[in-house]
Amino acid sequence: MKKVILKPRKEVAIQRFHPWVFSGAIKSMDGAMEDGDTVEVFSANGDYLATGHFQYGSISVRIFSFEKTMAGQDFWNSRLQNALGYRRLLGLVGSKDTTCYRLVHAEGDNLPGLIIDIYGNTAVMQCHSIGMHREREILAKALMELEDAGIQAVFDKSRETLPEKYAATIENGYLAGTSSPQFVLENGHSFFVDWETGQKTGFYLDQRENRNLLAKFAQGKSVLNAFAYSGGFSVYAVRAGANLVHSVDSSQKAIAWLEKNVEANNGGPAQHQSFAMDVATYLKDCQVYDVVVVDPPAFAKNLDKRHNAVQAYKRLNVAALGKVAPGGVLFTFSCSQVVDRNLFYNTIVAAAIEAGRRVRVMQHLSQPPDHPVSLFHPEGAYLKGLALQVG
Repeated sequence: MKKVILKPRKEVAIQRFHPWVFSGAIKSMDGAMEDGDTVEVFSANGDYLATGHFQYGSISVRIFSFEKTMAGQDFWNSRLQNALGYRRLLGLVGSKDTTCYRLVHAEGDNLPGLIIDIYGNTAVMQCHSIGMHREREILAKALMELEDAGIQAVFDKSRETLPEKYAATIENGYLAGTSSPQFVLENGHSFFVDWETGQKTGFYLDQRENRNLLAKFAQGKSVLNAFAYSGGFSVYAVRAGANLVHSVDSSQKAIAWLEKNVEANNGGPAQHQSFAMDVATYLKDCQVYDVVVVDPPAFAKNLDKRHNAVQAYKRLNVAALGKVAPGGVLFTFSCSQVVDRNLFYNTIVAAAIEAGRRVRVMQHLSQPPDHPVSLFHPEGAYLKGLALQVG
């Protein structure tokens, strides 16, 4: 196995179980490295530290074991079985009300670079590192053999998340079994999920608990769901008895899925209306609502774009705050990993000052427990949100 040798004192983070080795920490590499190689990491003194996948870039090694391992089939079987056991603890495995959940959340499950979402009988795999993608056949076999998981098909959807040059050499497709987009349940709500052509793995599973919270405020109210995608928040509002729900998304395909989901949950045209248009444009002239949700895509995916992202979040929230009725509620989110919780909070404070609204923090929001965060990798807490009462 090839070796990566660290500079003096750069082993401290690894000894604290942080799963990333940055390029600047590397003193030397043993042999010619290729993207995706499994490597062992050593301190400058020659002590073994960890095993992981190598990839050229800022994060050079993603560590999947702090003990020596050849990482064969049994190793990956064990890791996936452990992940399943945790979801069983959460009550998600075999649930009659929720048939979609995240089975593997990268570093949170000691599997950096790997996301696996379950939709009914189908596992959708999305690799964010070449090393994990090179393990895809072994992982698919392990998924099909997971006891009690009920997985009958494994779909690889990694082309969108891997480096461009490598991604050009692969195609998305089924690694095991066959399936097709289908309706799944989330807290008893029906959603049609198209993992083959939809965003991410097909559905935003990370908002499950926040959608449940919104439902508590929706009965008899008017609700705006901005950046609605396939209508997660809209469906919960409809089922909770909102008297009016407006959904806005720039994608016509997403709007089609959204309307299909609203109809499947007994929402009619008198209660719900969708708009395929830019959210900023819609907010300029729309009515005032009792409840407003703004859940935009990541405005920044690297540190170089963080400042521009913060300004974009501020402008969006100034506009959104202006459309909340006095005493109403704003749910606002950021999924940009480089915008941490404190920076996001301060950005919303600045937006409220500019909007001239008095605001109470009702609740800090985050990702659900099937998107776990390693105690040693706080960067995994990517979803930030606030439920605010607007005076």
